Amino acid sequence: MTSSGVNANAATPAGVDGTHDPGLDCWVESATGHPDFPIQNLPFGLFAPTAGMSDAAEGSGPRGGIRIGQEILDLRALAGSGLLAGDALRAAAAAASGGLNCVFALGASARKALRSRVSELLTCGAPDRRRVQAMLHPVAECAVLLPAAVGDYTDFYVGINHAVNVGELFRPDNPLLPNYKWIPVGYHGRASTVQVSGHSFHRPNGQLKAPTDKAPVFAPSERLDLELELGVWVGPGNPQGHPVPIDRAAEHVAGYCLLNDWSARDIQAWEYQPLGPFLSKNFATTVSPWVITPEALVPFRTPQPTRPAGDPAPLTYLNDETDQHTGALDIALEVLLLTATMRANGAAPHRLSLSSTRHMYWTVAQLITHHTSGGCGLNPGDLLGSGTISGPTPDGYGSLLEITRGGTNAIALPNGETRTFLQDGDEIILRARATAPGAAPIGFGDCRATLQPAPITPKPGGGPTESDGQRGEIRSST
Repeated sequence: MTSSGVNANAATPAGVDGTHDPGLDCWVESATGHPDFPIQNLPFGLFAPTAGMSDAAEGSGPRGGIRIGQEILDLRALAGSGLLAGDALRAAAAAASGGLNCVFALGASARKALRSRVSELLTCGAPDRRRVQAMLHPVAECAVLLPAAVGDYTDFYVGINHAVNVGELFRPDNPLLPNYKWIPVGYHGRASTVQVSGHSFHRPNGQLKAPTDKAPVFAPSERLDLELELGVWVGPGNPQGHPVPIDRAAEHVAGYCLLNDWSARDIQAWEYQPLGPFLSKNFATTVSPWVITPEALVPFRTPQPTRPAGDPAPLTYLNDETDQHTGALDIALEVLLLTATMRANGAAPHRLSLSSTRHMYWTVAQLITHHTSGGCGLNPGDLLGSGTISGPTPDGYGSLLEITRGGTNAIALPNGETRTFLQDGDEIILRARATAPGAAPIGFGDCRATLQPAPITPKPGGGPTESDGQRGEIRSST
């Protein structure tokens, strides 16, 4: 997977160290040549062993881990092994139980120390290999969980191609609203419905109203869509009333993931005026389970793309020279669709889109600074979504709303099926891959979820809702 229509960064950013060496050999066999999780990645996650517990003293229940190939290194076991000291031990101990919020709160120094020590322990020739090997759990024998308790979730709108494409559907002569190039636009989402990859969710019911209808109806959404996004996990927070300056914003990033902000476009169209998305966005958000650290992504940092002539420069509080030179990321982003029929026939998923994080109009640091500029306090484990990241051409569009031009141009799938929006049983898979000259490629792992039929909602008194009587018609039309 390579990004579409994007030039690789010409210069290697500062901060590359021995953990990024593409020549590092790992004694974990499955890590060699792994497309996502070689020794140069070492992402954090939360897991619970379900089989193969070699030491009953380790106990059960969720604990932090580091992904390496097809294995997970148990940070609870590592913290108690005597193989760590200082900041590395502090970070592993913080991950020993529960979510990773405490690890995120420690910031970069502890995270870097643990990453460096784990890299040493996993490198071929490490003297403590046997001891560390006993702390590995096969991914197939573990439940991989949502990495942190999400206190708040904010979704932004930084994909300028997506903003233009959607705007053209509704405002052909003026697709971008006046504030877009001045302000990182965002809205507050619903943290309670963030789910980890591999879950399914139900098609939402809601009020729908076609332009020609006199009144809305309550029914399952007919226009269920995906959104291809980069997720950002917040690390150390900031006290309420103390904005984060742009030159310190990167210190507040704990890591990155993939994020699918599922969207019910017909519910959205009826409800969004005047306060923006509500029920059309709060029923499900899916994230990939592995937290890709800022340290792992150092080789893939790149200058923020130059704004087109005539675009305003960011206001002073959002403008930092270092951030403009190294604050962007060059990561290829992919969307795939696996329908129920394809799954039953053993067919491979069909690629819908190939985009890149290089198409973000604002940097992650700018998002954090703007988010806190009015005094908002962020907390460890808060989640930010980038907004849909679309490329400039149809093969890079990050939503079906764009790909099908609002549902008017159906997608023809290789098996003869067609789609305008998602049907029940469809599974969407997001993938990401970072590559750069002189660096070992790394990935994020899958972000996937399957759409289930809308729930049956009884009326008061036990009768079926309006949606129950319409469900067969609506499902056949999606």
